[in-house]
Amino acid sequence: MKPRFQLLPLILPLGLAMAALAQEGSATRFEFESDKPGEPPQGFSFGRTGKGPPGKWIVQAVADAPGGKNVLVQTDADRTDYRFPVAFTGPELKDLRLAVKCRPVSGKVDQGCGLVFRLKDPDNYYVARANALEDNVRLYHVVKGDRRQFAGWNGKVASGKWHELAVEAQGDHFQIFFDGQRVIDAHDKTFADAGKFGVWTKADSVIQFDDLTATPK
Repeated sequence: MKPRFQLLPLILPLGLAMAALAQEGSATRFEFESDKPGEPPQGFSFGRTGKGPPGKWIVQAVADAPGGKNVLVQTDADRTDYRFPVAFTGPELKDLRLAVKCRPVSGKVDQGCGLVFRLKDPDNYYVARANALEDNVRLYHVVKGDRRQFAGWNGKVASGKWHELAVEAQGDHFQIFFDGQRVIDAHDKTFADAGKFGVWTKADSVIQFDDLTATPK
């Protein structure tokens, strides 16, 4: 059974738009500072690839948030292995630089912090993810819910520490950066059109996210 999700309109009332994001030039940035802790962030839609519960995305206040006092966190620690909660938003972009600060908090099955881009729906998208249990970064395409890796890098990903994960996508060329270092340079033609972007976790991963920024290229 496919997950139920709701697409939110891209044109929000002024108050909601200002609460959800800040515009810096052509970049769209989500810092979650005007969102209410304990509730989902405004301007986002939610879904789940695979099986199990859909996930629970809420804003939390934390003392060391990189962008202020609030972060976005996926709090449902269900251990279903092939379960990928996704929080996504717009505008739809094809070529972009997408970056986020993320901190793996907990997870025994997985501690995966992911960025999704060119997303059509929760079963079709690209995802770059860093895993603190496996100490690696991987790049996948997900087609009709089937996740396939096409590039990767092995290196230290610390649990309990803030990291920066970034994607630069230009046509079929993808570069992935982890803590400022380019770790993946790959090509793939699976999704050639614009799509939404957002963040992603796996299984019982509890991950905090902040400073989600998308800049058209």
